[in-house]
Amino acid sequence: MAYDFTTLPDRWDAGAFKYEDMKKKKPDVSRDAVPLSVADMEFLDPPEVVEGLKRYLDHNVLGYTGPTAGYFSAVQSWMERRHGYRPEKDWFITSPGIVPALYELVKALTGPGEGVLMLSPVYHPFRFAAQEQGRETLFCPLIERERTYDIDFDLFEKLCAQPRVKLFLLCSPHNPVGRIWTREELLRLSEICLKHNVIMVADEIHGDLILPGYSFVSLGTLPEKYVRNAVICTAPSKTFNLAGMQCSNLFAADGALRERLQKEGHYPTLTALGYESCRLAYTYGEAWLEALRTVLGENRRLVETFLAERIPQIRPFELMGTYLMWLDCRGLGLSKDALEKAMIDGELFFDEGYIFGSEGAGFERLNLACPAWVLQKAMDKLSAVVRKAGK
Repeated sequence: MAYDFTTLPDRWDAGAFKYEDMKKKKPDVSRDAVPLSVADMEFLDPPEVVEGLKRYLDHNVLGYTGPTAGYFSAVQSWMERRHGYRPEKDWFITSPGIVPALYELVKALTGPGEGVLMLSPVYHPFRFAAQEQGRETLFCPLIERERTYDIDFDLFEKLCAQPRVKLFLLCSPHNPVGRIWTREELLRLSEICLKHNVIMVADEIHGDLILPGYSFVSLGTLPEKYVRNAVICTAPSKTFNLAGMQCSNLFAADGALRERLQKEGHYPTLTALGYESCRLAYTYGEAWLEALRTVLGENRRLVETFLAERIPQIRPFELMGTYLMWLDCRGLGLSKDALEKAMIDGELFFDEGYIFGSEGAGFERLNLACPAWVLQKAMDKLSAVVRKAGK
């Protein structure tokens, strides 16, 4: 089947978060402006999911609904086929999203004043989930290399060894920098956490969105002792553009840990269409995903080539996983506020790097999941912004 990755869905008045945020930032924004910020896609949803939901609605009612045997089987088969491990049915904890799950996990696995550790810069809800519940947030800044980042393992172990640190939130692949952690890195992180009695939570929501030429290692493939010290968070939402369906699956292999989560946390039953969209995506969506990965690889090359030829002052970091490109704009010599203003004035709505932590100041996070012609227009606007800034 040929898939359509050139049509831009009309989301202007659909309540889409990124569009409403754009209008707030610039009330007179042009009607044809497309925000490339919040991590959902400017692509049509997979036809296999859309048509499947239509059939479901023809034959079912939207009453109180729980996961079916087919649902569990679809998720298990996907994880086994794509990621090399098969979560047992008992491991499942469903949640309407990984962000609300992070709040529940922090609440269940730590007490007020205890420490939650994370690598930084990092997806900002990690920080919110800890700070807004009265936990101490500890950061292990990533070491910036040439167009990528590495983990400071010495500092990481020093932080884990502090008695107040009870939980480590891992973003894998890492948002916003696009880094895929190697098996060796995951083993080392897991061993340090186990040694110091720190529970790991691995957010693998972008684990299917791996750029051509790279491969992803799930925490679920590590030795059992590490898997039992962890909660793995997954969802079809980023992979298949289904965030509005509010369906995520957490896997907790250890019975005592799982019981603790279920006792202390609140994980509501999901919606009928949420369960079904997940089942459809994991059962029939593989071909669409492979086509998407090719498009994302082409979009990455488009940006890299454009910047190298037209705006060498802006450096794209190596994008391995996610569809979120990390752009180093520090070469423009603008403050973070001046950079943000220049972008908004030029009708460019990326995510400002500083929202991911102080290490992100001077960076922009660009969402590549859009038709190539939309991305090309954004690059032309970026060139105009740089010229206007005299850089």
